[in-house]
Amino acid sequence: MKMQLLEIGSETEQLSACRISLLLGVFTSENRVEGFLKFARGILQAERGILAFHHEPYIWYSAPESFKAFHAQKEANLVSFFEGDTILTTKHKNYAAFSQHVHDLGVGHNRIVGFDLKINKTESIGQVLLFDEQTEAFHEANLQLVHEFAMSLINIIELRSNYAELKELYEQQSALNFSKTKFFQIIAHDLRAPFHGLIGFSEVLAQERETLDDANIQSIADYLLDTSQSTYNLLESLLNWAMAEGGRFVYHPINFNLKQSSKIVFDVLNSLAVKKNIQLIDQVPDDIKVYADINMVTSVLQNLVSNALKFTHVDGTGKVTIHAEQSAQYVDIYIQDTGLGMTQQQIDELFQPRLTVSFKGTAGEKGMGLGLVLCQRFVDLNQGKISVQSKEGVGTTFKVSLPTALNAHQTLSLNGMKQAITE
Repeated sequence: MKMQLLEIGSETEQLSACRISLLLGVFTSENRVEGFLKFARGILQAERGILAFHHEPYIWYSAPESFKAFHAQKEANLVSFFEGDTILTTKHKNYAAFSQHVHDLGVGHNRIVGFDLKINKTESIGQVLLFDEQTEAFHEANLQLVHEFAMSLINIIELRSNYAELKELYEQQSALNFSKTKFFQIIAHDLRAPFHGLIGFSEVLAQERETLDDANIQSIADYLLDTSQSTYNLLESLLNWAMAEGGRFVYHPINFNLKQSSKIVFDVLNSLAVKKNIQLIDQVPDDIKVYADINMVTSVLQNLVSNALKFTHVDGTGKVTIHAEQSAQYVDIYIQDTGLGMTQQQIDELFQPRLTVSFKGTAGEKGMGLGLVLCQRFVDLNQGKISVQSKEGVGTTFKVSLPTALNAHQTLSLNGMKQAITE
């Protein structure tokens, strides 16, 4: 079996998979892989050396004339020969078998020594082989020196790995902070616009009341009411979102009948459904129990049902249905409407904290696009999942999966649930 040598840079299209090698700067002026092999060969007076990391597609080969890469072979399996030791010399009981195995892999030699690289003294991440055609044994003192140097290489790998992780976390946090800054810039802009209208029309009422007839006054009053309500809804959503992001919401899971939450939502929103000529149907079975925060679950259901009513047709054919099914680990809740539906682009943007993804409802209702962000946040806090399926012109179905109740005997009573909602 021959080694498939590759010139560095010529056919290394899988280099991105060499995580540890890249941490050691294999393609930079500070190539620690090449430096280590060259230094180790020099101490032992060995002509050739190999450094191989597990699960990486390339193995690094060092000789006096070059530093190259060759394809790693899955059948190499060198670590088994060490049997827990970090150095394998002629004194090791597996030396003969190890030497023959390396010969079979296409690496010819008369003498060879192996070092097993271990993280935290337990997890092997790769091996170093130093070998040549000489017959004189390696000096013991030099072997110990290379062994110590190999341990220092492991320390470098750990430090650079930790640094890379911290750098990635820093970049993620920086990107998050930038996104939040942009988000609040949008909020500030969208808050300023309605206040301009509120101030302007309030000024008209205050200074030009005698010039207005009843129709004009009613029109201004309707505008002020609508704008005040939508602006208040935005502020309320912002407060809830900020509290959720800041961890100020206390997650208090209990076992309770899901019907208790769906009934509250039905009682609160049915009058709105009747006003819009939409049939609101609660089909949640009485015996399904979930383990979650009842306040958060009720808030999620109310938001999803409110959205469904917002986008359902008002011609008398519209329906919004709440139903649930229980599996081994989850309770799947479905909020289904026969409304406007959504495009794929709209679906992709649903749970993004942007104010620009909100659309007017079938009765011209306004929304600020933060409700679904809160829904997802609340579902996540309850170790659940939320997803959506929609077809434009047909309708939308939201699916919320929550953990099933842990103990049927710990289910919250209806009176206790009402008290929890009002606190």
